Amino acid sequence: MSVQLNHTIVSCRDQQRSAAFLTGILGLPAATRFARFLVVEADNGVSLDFAETAGTITPQHYAFLVGDQEFDAAFGRIRDRDLPYWADPGQSRPGVINHRDGGRGLYFEDPDGHLMEIITRPYGGGS
Repeated sequence: MSVQLNHTIVSCRDQQRSAAFLTGILGLPAATRFARFLVVEADNGVSLDFAETAGTITPQHYAFLVGDQEFDAAFGRIRDRDLPYWADPGQSRPGVINHRDGGRGLYFEDPDGHLMEIITRPYGGGS
């Protein structure tokens, strides 16, 4: 068997809110329950397992490779919700999408401050 990422745990204050936010923006099916986690499954079988905590949440970065149609749909939902977005992870270029490697990408924050990214081409995948 090859080595593949299977799942990661995402700390949050309210797992219902966080999972619904992500599935809503990305157009994914509703999260499912597994033990104490709410699980959001990406199309490639990798899941983000939301776990509530009362402790400090250290913001993490999660990047999603999407097709052009999925990007347009997610970007539309980001704009419909008036969510801030940036072209860069340093959040120095607000309201702009990037065109790295001939694709499109942007960054936005989830309700707990995790930096989410959608890109249409993997880094190093084009000119």
